[in-house]
Amino acid sequence: MRPKTENRKPKTAVVLASGGLDSCVAAAVARQDFDLALFHANYAQRTLRRELESFRAQAAFYRVASTLEADLNYLGEIGGSSLTDFGRAVPTGEVEPPGIPSTYVPFRNTNLLAAAVAWAEVLGAEAVFIGANVLDNPGYPDCRPEYFEAFNRLIELGTRPETHLFIHTPLIHLDKGGIVRLGLKLGAPFDLTWSCYQDEIRACGRCSSCRLRRQGFAAAGIPDPIPYQP
Repeated sequence: MRPKTENRKPKTAVVLASGGLDSCVAAAVARQDFDLALFHANYAQRTLRRELESFRAQAAFYRVASTLEADLNYLGEIGGSSLTDFGRAVPTGEVEPPGIPSTYVPFRNTNLLAAAVAWAEVLGAEAVFIGANVLDNPGYPDCRPEYFEAFNRLIELGTRPETHLFIHTPLIHLDKGGIVRLGLKLGAPFDLTWSCYQDEIRACGRCSSCRLRRQGFAAAGIPDPIPYQP
C-alpha cells in the first residue's frame, strides 16, 4: 500500500520584473523553488514601452499564469531623476560624478516593493524577489542589503499575522559578470531583456546600464544578444 502524499499548494513568489537583465535572472532563480507571479511597474520611465515588451516576452517564456502591470506614473510626476525627467540628460560618460547618480528615482524601490508586497499578500505568496545589486549601483540607497533587511521588518509589522513574506535578493553581492554567468546556468532568456536607460530600438551602449551590461557579458565570455547602436 502506497503512503499517503500530502496535497500541498505550490509555493508562489512575486518577482519584480522590469524587463531588464537582473530581474530576468532573479526570476530564473525564483522559479527553481516557486511558481512565478511577475510584477511590472510603469513609472513614466524613458524606455517604458520597450521594458513592457520585454516583461511580456519574459512572462510568456517562463509560462507565468499571474502577471500585474501596475501604474506608478506618479513617480514620473514627482520627478527628480534623469530616467523620468526628459529635461535632464542621462549620463553617458565613462566616469560617473561622485554621489547619488542622476538615474536614481527617489524612493522607487520602496514604492515598487509596497505594491508588490500588497499583491503578494492577496495571492498568498511566500516570497518577493528583486534583482537589486549593490555592486552595480553603490550610490543607490535603496539597493543596500540593510535597506532590504529593514523592509522585511516592515512587512512583518504591516501585514496580516498569517502572512509570511520575505524579500529575496539573490543577486545583491554579484557583479554583472556573475549575474550573466548565473543566468546562463539557469537558462535565462537574455535575448528578451532590455537594459538601456534611454533608447528603445537599439541600445545606446553609452549609458551606465548599457556599459555595465556589456562589461558583464564580456566578463562571462559570451556575446550580448541585443542590438546596439554603432
